[in-house]
Amino acid sequence: MPPEHEEALLPVHTVVDARRIGAFLLEELVEDGRWSSGSQGGSFVAFDPTGHIVIGRSGSNIDPATAHDHVFGYTILNDWSARDLQRREMKVSFGPAKGKDFASTLGPVLVTADELDPYRDPDGFLDLAMVVRVNGQEIGRDLTSNMGWPDSDLVAYASRDTWVHAGDLLGTGNSGNGGCLGELWGNNGALDPRPLQPGDVVTMTVDGIGTISNMLVEGPETPVVSRARPRPRNRPDDARIAAARPI
Repeated sequence: MPPEHEEALLPVHTVVDARRIGAFLLEELVEDGRWSSGSQGGSFVAFDPTGHIVIGRSGSNIDPATAHDHVFGYTILNDWSARDLQRREMKVSFGPAKGKDFASTLGPVLVTADELDPYRDPDGFLDLAMVVRVNGQEIGRDLTSNMGWPDSDLVAYASRDTWVHAGDLLGTGNSGNGGCLGELWGNNGALDPRPLQPGDVVTMTVDGIGTISNMLVEGPETPVVSRARPRPRNRPDDARIAAARPI
């Protein structure tokens, strides 16, 4: 590792984008990096370590050959997941919704793209070592160069028929080889390693960027939302449609 990156590897505790949902209260406790889980529904809590691309220049339908020019830098993203909520929500083949939309950890620093260019391999991939630990025990390790597409292709695809703007954040996908509890549960056919519990500390380190660390703590009870009612499937008759008027 280049000497200029050594300082970045000091552990940093941070939580951002903390919000209350039906299953979790993720509290923004920046001083000690803790976040909390509540009681309703979300018991299979997991981590998802990814790299994160920060856009520096806006563009639309960007050519992969020039997409790297739109990247300002990189940071670490822990895309927390409530897998039981996610499975329930995705039965209708839509997005994971509240199974994902409750917290993300970003940090510890934003490293500009030029600083990581020495890590780029001949195929255009950043070759950064990644490791995730729970309570000090290594759960998985991987290389960012094992991605299916280089970051320039990801930026180009994200900009297809739309815009990416300066300041936008693009997740690069979970690391493999044990970097994602959901992957391990699928491979093992069981909840092994176990889901995260209050008191667990999740630590992620990416070469050249640094380390983020968060503790799971107990959260409050949350209001119960009732199940969907059986719908009567009534339909308006022709007279009602004919009588309809614009507001």
